[in-house]
Amino acid sequence: MRLTPLLDAVGPAVGAAPPMSLAMAEGGRFGSRRRPTVCWVGVTGDVAPLTALADRLATAARGVGLPVEDRPFRPHLTVGRWRRGQPADGDLPDRLQGHRGPSWPVTEVVLCRSHLGPVPRYERVTAWPVG
Repeated sequence: MRLTPLLDAVGPAVGAAPPMSLAMAEGGRFGSRRRPTVCWVGVTGDVAPLTALADRLATAARGVGLPVEDRPFRPHLTVGRWRRGQPADGDLPDRLQGHRGPSWPVTEVVLCRSHLGPVPRYERVTAWPVG
């Protein structure tokens, strides 16, 4: 089990993060307008320290032998998924264009365990304070 080494590696990675403030802005989709898969909202604010944190977390995960996607980090929040074969409104993300939400302080990084299936659920494993 790699959970304990991961927990040990993530603490210092998060501890090095400065206080941050983020906000939601704009929106988009993964997949085409006709066959969207994910609706997301972009993140603005202290994106540089957030990106540095994401890099440190990826390094920590690789260090304990976990696979990490090899593509640039693009901060976003997934707000919905469309299931294959179900009706989907591919124009929904376009209605978020120009949206700017209020900012919020980043107070912690939470590690969640995903339980995927017909009704996905997420279980909080632990958290580390930021800043």
